[in-house]
Amino acid sequence: MPSVRFRLNGFELEIDADPDRSLLDILRGQLGVTGPHFGCGAGECGACNVIIGDRAVSACDTPLWSVADKDVTTIEGLGTSERPHPVQRAFIAEQALQCGYCVSGILMSAAALLKRNPSPTSREVKEALDRNLCRCGSHNRMVRAVLRAAEEMAAG
Repeated sequence: MPSVRFRLNGFELEIDADPDRSLLDILRGQLGVTGPHFGCGAGECGACNVIIGDRAVSACDTPLWSVADKDVTTIEGLGTSERPHPVQRAFIAEQALQCGYCVSGILMSAAALLKRNPSPTSREVKEALDRNLCRCGSHNRMVRAVLRAAEEMAAG
């Protein structure tokens, strides 16, 4: 079995697995990382989003081979309960969390946006979150939360 090396949440890994298996399958199965959720399995809902480099990517349709020598961040690597990422703090403050199924993917999309664009407009936030489906109807609060996180990050 070939092996694939990549960094997960800052730690070097070498995984012996079929390189065509989905990153989500490897994360949840072989590695026991449960933050990215299985939603649609077709890269359409965002529940499984992770950050690769500075982009939010659907892990369900990302083959393992494509992350070789790259940085992959899951919600587990975004922040901790002691030191939450600004976007996590903002989502709590804006009450933008509901059932929680989609939220890890949404947080990853938001964090990736802020990594690339530290001062997004409301429209840019909406565009960045557009591929994340949420049935709870918290979209306006989510946009406010991302803008709040951007302000906090800019303030230092």
